[in-house]
Amino acid sequence: MLVRNFCLGFLLILCSLYVTAQQDKLITHFIYDKMSLNPGKTGMGLSNGLCATSIYRNQWDKVNGAPNSAVLNIEADLNRFFPGGIGVALYHDAIGFARQNNFALNYSYPLTIGNIGTLGLGLGVGIINYGMNPEWIPPTNTPDNSLPTSFAATNLDLNFGAYFDAGDWYVGLSSTHLTQSLLEQQSDAGFAQSYQTARHYYLMGGKKFDNVMSGKIDAQVLMRTDLVKFSADINARYIYDFGDSKLGYAGLTVRTTDAIAFMFGYTPIDNLTVGYSYDLTLFNKLSNISRGSHEILVKYCYNLPEPPKSNARHPRWL
Repeated sequence: MLVRNFCLGFLLILCSLYVTAQQDKLITHFIYDKMSLNPGKTGMGLSNGLCATSIYRNQWDKVNGAPNSAVLNIEADLNRFFPGGIGVALYHDAIGFARQNNFALNYSYPLTIGNIGTLGLGLGVGIINYGMNPEWIPPTNTPDNSLPTSFAATNLDLNFGAYFDAGDWYVGLSSTHLTQSLLEQQSDAGFAQSYQTARHYYLMGGKKFDNVMSGKIDAQVLMRTDLVKFSADINARYIYDFGDSKLGYAGLTVRTTDAIAFMFGYTPIDNLTVGYSYDLTLFNKLSNISRGSHEILVKYCYNLPEPPKSNARHPRWL
């Protein structure tokens, strides 16, 4: 109880801080993208299963050069073979002329904390690739050698996270881009072009409330900062059980300094979830020209078969 009250109290305190925009990828359905933000979550809660999650986000629709993001996470609980879970996290960001690709191989080691829950300590090791291919339209025919040219570079990327799962509530603390890798390349004109990755910190938490109007409420919060800018997502979903493993949800998300998002999802068959969200841009200067942001989610889980049992045979027992 003490651990729970401390973690939830810390989340509420951070929610009251002043927040601004954020440079890293934004996903409204972050509840299905925890592994790429926090390697400690990898494999936890899957009960010897394997899940693949794909998310596509078109941010600030109709704004030229606005972010487009694609996420693919695959994770598995392998405790029947060895302690922990493993996963692969990939995402692609396209913003204006720039393209960023991240790949990480995650591992999480579980520690049982009494009768309270399980703490997962995770590490993500991978690469980050950043490039740009600008097409400038200068006001004159005279070339401007100071303008950036085509550029691409790749370097090491490390993530770390701790994720505590108590069943009906959770809390996680993590950091991405620990190496703050410098990606640089010399242009044809002799200029040094570079992209400096910034270390990011994430705090997430959530709680489930059962038996609410024949369903349940799933409340979540995600806070992110690079120690320069700060933003937070706070959302709640109402989940209804239609029976025969069919679930539906509807929810609302508030993203500070950006938007309010409406979330919808359905589980038509066991282990398959599809979802959609629409972000209504309200809190920044793009509110007058953006037609909102669209996000599509597909998640599928597979229950790994039990390993074959070997029977001992001895001539004396035949």
